[in-house]
Amino acid sequence: MQHLVEYYDELFPVSAEQLSFYKQILARYRNPVKVLNIGCGTGSFEHKLARLGHDVTGLEVWKELLDSAARRRRLPMTAVRFFNMSTVEMGSFLGKKFYNIISCLNGRIVFIHDKALMRKFFCDCKMLLAEQGTLVLQLPNFSLFPGRTEELPCLKSIRASLGTKMERTDSETLVSQQLTTCSGKRVHLIEKAQIYPITAQEITENAQAAGFSNIAVYSGFDCGAAQKTSPFLTFEIY
Repeated sequence: MQHLVEYYDELFPVSAEQLSFYKQILARYRNPVKVLNIGCGTGSFEHKLARLGHDVTGLEVWKELLDSAARRRRLPMTAVRFFNMSTVEMGSFLGKKFYNIISCLNGRIVFIHDKALMRKFFCDCKMLLAEQGTLVLQLPNFSLFPGRTEELPCLKSIRASLGTKMERTDSETLVSQQLTTCSGKRVHLIEKAQIYPITAQEITENAQAAGFSNIAVYSGFDCGAAQKTSPFLTFEIY
């Protein structure tokens, strides 16, 4: 994973649409808004939110990415922190009814590879959210990829590309990721890691079972209507 650190912010950029999307949600709550980001990567988005005056917590399981997030220069008086913590642990160690917004972006939710743990994730998010809190999810639209072997949308920047291959067996779904640099160097980041390719319908069912009553689905952070052919989906759940 250390090979991804250099290119992470290019492959997972914080777009103007993403910032605009979050500013609309942030405006619902009293400052400083308490934000929890699951799978925070190198912390770029978290530091942007902290510089806006919000209280931000980032969780990451990959140490190389977490170290990069912690090394970023922080302005004085900003409230941002990072923890090496999984979604299984967060319900036990984080403050209940504390966060206004919880996010899990860039498809990281699929690494909760067990159906029961996926249900627990939604219940834990509901438990950690304050009254009228919002859960934001972003992930590939797996309804577009029903085959036994699929290539998920490739992420590209000027200097690198990140390819993802998904393989289904009778008992599990596995994913492999390869980083290719502009010089032609190829690095296998993930080899046959188990994932759960959760669909929009399952997200809705899990959210409702956890006690959420409103689920909006978009094609992206521009809030465009989700289509069957949308490669990625963004969920606003509250």
